[in-house]
Amino acid sequence: MKSDTRSDIDIKDDVENQLRSNLDIDAAYIAIAVEGGVVTLSGFVRSYNQSWEAEGAVKRVSGFTAVANDIEVRLPVFNQRPDPEIPCDAVSAIQAELPYSFEHIRVDVRNGWLTLEGQVDWYYSKERAERAVRRVRGVKGIFNLIQIRPRVPPAEVKRRIEESFGRSAEVDSNRTTVETTAEP
Repeated sequence: MKSDTRSDIDIKDDVENQLRSNLDIDAAYIAIAVEGGVVTLSGFVRSYNQSWEAEGAVKRVSGFTAVANDIEVRLPVFNQRPDPEIPCDAVSAIQAELPYSFEHIRVDVRNGWLTLEGQVDWYYSKERAERAVRRVRGVKGIFNLIQIRPRVPPAEVKRRIEESFGRSAEVDSNRTTVETTAEP
């Protein structure tokens, strides 16, 4: 019987290689520990985006079971800003990324940590709002609490997909089923 588990040493080597190969990360001050497949990142980086990229590097490695991102964001002096200066840039970044739904998103800042709140119709809007503020100068971290509240009920989405399949010559709509669920 073949085991799909990888050794902690192999996982650590792969994480180190991923970090070194990502030009958006200065990995010089990032320490990696792996125990039982759990990868712990510690140390510090100079931007929230680097911390986020480092965590993403771990997620591209096979065999890990969990990741603990304990990396501290130490902003260089020229990137440090008082909290009242950050929200304006964050809102502008969200507006540029989501011009039709930005007004449903609120931004709160405390000690350089942004909290995004509100409601959007689609999950991709939630992701894009977070992506938009990752590089805002002065941001140390992000809590994305945006909720998804679709305007179209799941049954209507199902009906529209089935109608679309019925119009397509390449899809046999009689053999295709569509199921939808409403999330709480």
